[in-house]
Amino acid sequence: MSDSNLTDALDWTPEAKAKLKNIPFFVRTQAKARIEQLARAAGQEIVTVELVEQARLEFGQ
Repeated sequence: MSDSNLTDALDWTPEAKAKLKNIPFFVRTQAKARIEQLARAAGQEIVTVELVEQARLEFGQ
């Protein structure tokens, strides 16, 4: 992952943030990075609850 991906955090909807808080703290940072990577690949600038759910299905959780 490039440095720009680490510093250019995406905006999250309140609902998506709530879903993120349901992820165990010890994997939350990694999950957030993977979700944001998925959002960027889809050309999205805002992480939505639908994207979090899509990531959950894709990553098998």
